[in-house]
Amino acid sequence: MDNQFTKEWIQTNGLGGYASSTIEGANTRRYHGLLVAALSPPTDRKVILTKVEERLVINGNYKDLSTNNYKDVVYPKGYKFLKSFNPTPIPTWIFQDDDFNLEKQVLMVQNENATLVNYVNRGDKPIILEIDPLYVSTDYHTLFHENNNTNFYSEIHENYLKTFPYYQSIPVFTKWNKGHFTEARNWYKNIYLPIETKRGLDDTCDSYRIGYISCELKPQEALTLLVSLNETLLENDINKLFIYEKQKLLKVGPQTKSTFYNDLLRSGNQFLVKRYSTDGQSIIAGYHWFSDWGRDTMISMRGLTITTGNKAASQSILSTFFKRVNQGMIPNRFPDHSNDRVEYNAMDATLWLFITLYEYYLEFNDEAFVKKQMPILKDILEWYIKGTHYSIKATPEGFIYGGEAGVQITWMDAMVYGEVITPRIGCPIEINALWYNALKVYEHFCEEFKIKNETQFDTIKNNFELNFSNFFINEEGTLYDVIVPNISSDSSFRPNQLYCLSLPFTILNKEQQKTVFDAVQKKLYTPFGLRTLDSENPNFQGIYSGNQWHRDHEYHQGTVWPFLLSEYYIAFFKIYGNNKTNRKKVVEELTSLKNHFYNEEGLHCISEVFDGKEPKQGKGTIQQAWSVAALIKLYSDYKLYEIDD
Repeated sequence: MDNQFTKEWIQTNGLGGYASSTIEGANTRRYHGLLVAALSPPTDRKVILTKVEERLVINGNYKDLSTNNYKDVVYPKGYKFLKSFNPTPIPTWIFQDDDFNLEKQVLMVQNENATLVNYVNRGDKPIILEIDPLYVSTDYHTLFHENNNTNFYSEIHENYLKTFPYYQSIPVFTKWNKGHFTEARNWYKNIYLPIETKRGLDDTCDSYRIGYISCELKPQEALTLLVSLNETLLENDINKLFIYEKQKLLKVGPQTKSTFYNDLLRSGNQFLVKRYSTDGQSIIAGYHWFSDWGRDTMISMRGLTITTGNKAASQSILSTFFKRVNQGMIPNRFPDHSNDRVEYNAMDATLWLFITLYEYYLEFNDEAFVKKQMPILKDILEWYIKGTHYSIKATPEGFIYGGEAGVQITWMDAMVYGEVITPRIGCPIEINALWYNALKVYEHFCEEFKIKNETQFDTIKNNFELNFSNFFINEEGTLYDVIVPNISSDSSFRPNQLYCLSLPFTILNKEQQKTVFDAVQKKLYTPFGLRTLDSENPNFQGIYSGNQWHRDHEYHQGTVWPFLLSEYYIAFFKIYGNNKTNRKKVVEELTSLKNHFYNEEGLHCISEVFDGKEPKQGKGTIQQAWSVAALIKLYSDYKLYEIDD
């Protein structure tokens, strides 16, 4: 295999923790590690085990299988022995030369902060394998360096270690199923992380070796390593535990004739996590660095749990957010640290709750659950009408207005050093499409459950319908991005107007929908997603790169977002028909993202964003929930898996 260092893999544990690195094994970003544990799931994440160094002893000679980056050198170069890598159902490496054939697999124990690494001698003669677990102890946003407070004190037992990285820290347990442990302590210094350089951040770190495990493996014998924060896992035969956990992963999702769809389902399952603070489930917005966000969760679960028929997870996730409604708003972001304040800075997340609950009801016909939420839905609408956080309030025209200086409350939420890049104060188009749908969804539930609708809700809806065209439709027949009634209108051409077509209840007639869709197709469509701004706009930014200041200024100013393709194709099918010809067309147009999923950046992942000018390389997070969910929803709702093989 070529020395690439750009393709990454990820395994998750259902708690917000994960294992991830490059396929060559060289860590290239601060978030890489074989055990990144969520101490208060799905947050308070710490890197515990950064990697495992591996080498073979054959005829008295060492053959290093590991690869590390340093500023001026790559050493060792174990990737030269890497013959193949397969990310599914679990990451699997084959290291091979004339005198050995070694298989390595990594998986996380589900619902545990624990990682298993399994080595099998696939050759025809015995080999000696030596492995050195490398430890750190740091918040996953920060880099670890040698210091006087961390000495990795260890109690050494026959086949396991109990290690305290620093005084009064939680212990880390390391167990092996065969072989001999030799204590040999030293620091690995100045490991270079090139992706951090590109992000304009500090880019070197250290890790610590306590010792190494040496084991002779006869043909087909396995050495299994467990690193865990849970001592009770030591009671297991860890090789059997590895086999058991592997079998569980093989059972994820239905098996259709579309390998791509099957793999998407496995990929999508990585985002489902337990949230201990609400005793329910939630969805991680993206790996490596996002926690669970209200907006992202509402949008993503439509593809990750509802359309896939996962009623239990869907209900649990909805309950998680219904429990935390505050003045008519659901949390936009649960923070990275459990002691930090929950943030309610999203104008749209709560409105997405109506859409998601509506789709939940259509899928599962769960009248009892939806009925239970009706008082909360009513309360939300009342708060939005009379006014809640961030000046969110209904206007006399029936629209929703919101926003204040220095606050970002729409999905275009980039802010750097106190500067909101796309403030969008006023009546944003997608917010008002969601608002209209929220009113219609509540009306629908009232009719379904024989509940009298509130007169003020009906009045607001009627005013909205009466005034929408006069205020939002421009001379070209497309839609303003943001308006302040009778004061201003923003003609920036953005994909937000697409929600007036794709959401369940549309305010536009067919001809108006077609005009908007055709303009979006012409100005914003790419095979990797939709641009966030027309390239002819003077504020268009075609490249997403550089430090945080540059990236945040580019984030929604032309950068391509794959998740928008779900709304784009829903609108396409509504306007042009859900027939076999159109389904084939969509499958063909998704080929670029399919190739990205299998071959670029995060393997079996869909990236967060792409460049706006010439989209090709995935950027942002390597594995974004709503990017994956968008494709799952399209494949499931329109049965694209029957066409794509």
